[in-house]
Amino acid sequence: MILLGNVLMGVAQVLDMLLTLALWLIIARAILSWVSPDPSNQIVRFINNATDPLLRPIQQRVPPIGGGIDISPILVIFLIYFLKQALVGTLVGYANEIRYTRAAPSALSISAMKVSSPPVFSS
Repeated sequence: MILLGNVLMGVAQVLDMLLTLALWLIIARAILSWVSPDPSNQIVRFINNATDPLLRPIQQRVPPIGGGIDISPILVIFLIYFLKQALVGTLVGYANEIRYTRAAPSALSISAMKVSSPPVFSS
């Protein structure tokens, strides 16, 4: 059971790192949109290509507000924080439960393991 707990903890940590990376890429894209960078720049193209699959579905459903302000990065950031709390938190909690609660012997099994003293016979 400890192995399963460790595997779940590893999955949770990798998922957390991927969500954090996505968060920083979304923030970088939002900052780049304010300065109008050269679209042929390799870094700009990488950031756009990495974040398009996250932003496009929301951009198709949520129109820009006001003077064309795109709020899809904000919504994706909220979604990332939700996933970090819901999925990663649940995986970590379940992994800890498996690793510590189920792996530790219970009080009942400890009392059953105690060696009882032999009966004393009086003469």
